Amino acid sequence: MARYSATPANEAKSARCRGGDLRVHFKNTVEAANAIKGRKLLNAVTYLKDVQQHKQCVPFRRFHRGIGRTAQAKAFKATLGRWPEKSAKYLLDLLQNVQANAEAKGLNTEELVIKHIHVNAARKNRRRTYRAHGRINAYMSNPSHIEIIVSEEDKIVEKAEDERQTVVFQNRKQLAAKRLRAAGNQ
Repeated sequence: MARYSATPANEAKSARCRGGDLRVHFKNTVEAANAIKGRKLLNAVTYLKDVQQHKQCVPFRRFHRGIGRTAQAKAFKATLGRWPEKSAKYLLDLLQNVQANAEAKGLNTEELVIKHIHVNAARKNRRRTYRAHGRINAYMSNPSHIEIIVSEEDKIVEKAEDERQTVVFQNRKQLAAKRLRAAGNQ
């Protein structure tokens, strides 16, 4: 069994999946993962499909050197954004996997929320490119490890009205000051 970087609060109401050494750019995948963190599972799926069709962008906040501006980023209170299609494809595959794992556990897929999504840089793959004057340079790829944990959202129950009076706890010093004030008013 593989180790995850986080454990869910309630294992019975959670599902998880992971992908290792995926041939997809690390930096783009980090930004796409941050864009879907905290969303409902089905909402994240529709969002990533929109990214593939260039209907919505992924805001780039951390790895944003040389990233162009787009008006679609205004929805996320940002200016820089792109449409990392390959990252969206791999994340969609993993979301489909975690959804199947949740259904196998008997969880309600409409209530699932992405509680944890983590992207690590995997070991670089080496290739080489040929340069002028007979030189050779490295031509590396930057693959990723991705892990996702989804959990059913707990129902929020309103607190019942309490008809008892609230008791204020006071220390000795506060009680003495209260007695002095009461004695001074008489």
